[in-house]
Amino acid sequence: MPETPPVHSDQLLSEVAALPQLPGVYRYFDAQGGVLYVGKARNLKKRVANYFQKSHGGTRIGHMISKIARMETTVVRSEAEALLLENNLIKSLKPRYNILFRDDKSYPYLKIASHTFPRLAYYRGAVDRRHRYFGPYPSAWAVKESIQLLQKVFKLRTCEDTVYANRARPCLLYQIKRCTAPCVGHITPEAYAQDVANAEAFLMGDTQAVLTQLEARMMAHAEKLEFEQAAELRNQMSALSRVLHQQSIEIASDKDVDILAVKVQGGKACVNLAMVRGGRHLGDRAYFPVHVEDAAQMQHAEVEGDDSPPPADAVEVQVLEAFIAQHYIDVAVPATLVLSELVSRELIEAVSQQSGTRVTAVFQPREQRRHWLEMASKNAGLQLARLLAEEGSQQARTRALVDALELAPDDLDNFRVECFDISHTAGEATQASCVVFEHHAMQNREYRRYNIDGITPGDDYAAMRQVLHRRYGKLAEAMAAETEAPPAGDAAGAGTDAKPGTRSARMPELVLVDGGKGQVSMAREVFSELGLPLSLIVGVEKGEGRKVGLEELVFADGREKVYLGRDSAALMLVAQIRDEAHRFAITGMRAKRAKVRVGGSQLEDIPGIGPKRRARLLQRFGGIRGVAAASVEDIASVDGIAFDLAEEIYRALH
Repeated sequence: MPETPPVHSDQLLSEVAALPQLPGVYRYFDAQGGVLYVGKARNLKKRVANYFQKSHGGTRIGHMISKIARMETTVVRSEAEALLLENNLIKSLKPRYNILFRDDKSYPYLKIASHTFPRLAYYRGAVDRRHRYFGPYPSAWAVKESIQLLQKVFKLRTCEDTVYANRARPCLLYQIKRCTAPCVGHITPEAYAQDVANAEAFLMGDTQAVLTQLEARMMAHAEKLEFEQAAELRNQMSALSRVLHQQSIEIASDKDVDILAVKVQGGKACVNLAMVRGGRHLGDRAYFPVHVEDAAQMQHAEVEGDDSPPPADAVEVQVLEAFIAQHYIDVAVPATLVLSELVSRELIEAVSQQSGTRVTAVFQPREQRRHWLEMASKNAGLQLARLLAEEGSQQARTRALVDALELAPDDLDNFRVECFDISHTAGEATQASCVVFEHHAMQNREYRRYNIDGITPGDDYAAMRQVLHRRYGKLAEAMAAETEAPPAGDAAGAGTDAKPGTRSARMPELVLVDGGKGQVSMAREVFSELGLPLSLIVGVEKGEGRKVGLEELVFADGREKVYLGRDSAALMLVAQIRDEAHRFAITGMRAKRAKVRVGGSQLEDIPGIGPKRRARLLQRFGGIRGVAAASVEDIASVDGIAFDLAEEIYRALH
């Protein structure tokens, strides 16, 4: 018999019926407040009503619709506004049924610092208008390679200002002709400024102008019989010509271009982003979205109005459109995008509107652009093949662990393990760590550290009791409240205290504690008090001689200890998770201990602040909090702290 349509509350259905026929964005929530899906519509009423009026059977869409307990909508003025708002919400809310690209670390830049003799530097973070920044670059390696290139050709300094100010003679870089030694006056400010201007022109792709200008200067020196200076410029031109040849830079070619190629296979996708800046191909970076299958099915149903699987090329277009919409929210967009798939014109117009830059999308490019796209497509295929191979082995390890412990998770891909470890030094700076394994990989964004207070120093059992109560106390209360609550149709959106909508708001299938019977007994007490299943708890007990590979598993529910075997894939996975928890706890404990003992570790991270200056600052203001509360003028009044450095300190601490 056909599956009956899901029953929703009268309030929800009346809200759907009252929707306006205007463009907007809608959001679906489950009974716990978790975000299921974010979508956009040219006509809100027509789009949303389609979900509730049609029977979707046992499809993925039907499964999602059955969970909807609450809805929110936002009316906007145009489709472009709806698209921008949709992807801002997707990035912030991380819905279960949308294609989602995880936030990456901020891109690195090449920085030319403001100074009489500016220095080249690798930089990552918020920009300061006083300095010049070039990029972004796809990797740290690309920035450092560019710095080395500029050193060879233009001989700009890379030393810190503190080193520069205290040189009495040139360093090794001068000896190997990588710097002109402005620190000891071997070059005039005017000549150095000309080298800086040429370096900036080169980074912006004006290579022909740089060569022409160098040639004119060389000929001027030769006419004045200044052959030594002319020879220096000749050597600089030769070095620049070699670089242009090695880097295959085409003069007067594209200056700033992003090349985007997408591949989809086996339910996974890869978007490869290659960057061209100043006419130079700087390398590429691969991105792997999550929820591809679910989201593709949802978006296909929205457009086509049926539940059939979307064609492969449609999935690739959806993945690429999702990447463009989400990626360029936070990253500067170049004037040209070279794409492997034909995306909607509305998307490109929305990106242009958001960035304030006229963006052109090129599909089926020619000449050099075609070569770039072919290279990006090949890299996307290679990266996706690597991911699928790795995930195959990772899934085998997860399956081995599940089988070894005789577990029966509903979904192996969502099998979740949380592992705890305690770390301190003779009772000082005690911290507990919790690391998370899910989707066959460590989820470092969900790692947590807990500062442990109010216990006898060195009491690991009390520390474990405290961290387990803090981790699962509110969640246990929420689960109990949910059990007693009326059905979702009668009380949609019943609240909990367990951070609704977060992945950490559900119990894991396995809780590992780094320790033997003692720690497991403590975990058993906590879980008994909270009314949680004891079968979840497993202790990792070190074997004879504490040798790796001889660990045994200790159970809280009374089962006998288990030795999985040195070559067991399950034991390898347990050891990986346990070691990661230990590493995370150790690094947190050391950082906390250093902060307690020194009180100024934040200062040491600021360029130009060494032990002496840090000591003067801490002594003057009574500690790091006093320094943070001081004004720029107060900081500059400390002996040895210039006003520019005082501004750097103030920015770093605020």
